[in-house]
Amino acid sequence: MSEYQPLSTINELAVLDEGECVAGYLAGLHGAPEPGSDKSKSYWRGWRNGMMDTGRLPHDEAARNLAAEVVRWHRAH
Repeated sequence: MSEYQPLSTINELAVLDEGECVAGYLAGLHGAPEPGSDKSKSYWRGWRNGMMDTGRLPHDEAARNLAAEVVRWHRAH
């Protein structure tokens, strides 16, 4: 179990480091084990998305809610 909690708002997403998210996502795509406390929340968030996109983790309520919020934001802007 991670020390991090899934993001729940677009504001939380906005402050993450994009490069670390990408690095984590690529690790998740390749099935890397869950990162520990030596990695940032940005990396962990990317890893989690990579794992969900490959079906290794289920798309949970937090992921669905955040995706819906991002879509609503983009439609409004």
